Amino acid sequence: MATSKVKGTSKKIKELKGIKPEKVTEKELKDVQDLVNGINRAQMELGQMETRKHAVLHQISVLQEEVGGLREGFEKEYGTADINIHDGIINYTKENGEANKKD
Repeated sequence: MATSKVKGTSKKIKELKGIKPEKVTEKELKDVQDLVNGINRAQMELGQMETRKHAVLHQISVLQEEVGGLREGFEKEYGTADINIHDGIINYTKENGEANKKD
């Protein structure tokens, strides 16, 4: 008696006998590993960006403190910290001194 192999027969026989596969296929394993590795890389990149963001936010805070120090110095020196940052003109209020006149 000759036996003929029908595609999927072995799988069907195992199902009928209640035999369950012990492992996923090599392709399925590689696919899931690739996806998990992609997620891990993206999370690492995000962590690096957040670390850089924290450093930049700290830098901004330090610079803002320095601006505050300059403002205090201007207040003491000129009575106002209202200064045009493009040309350095001090904008005095009428109560504080002569008002700037636009020509």
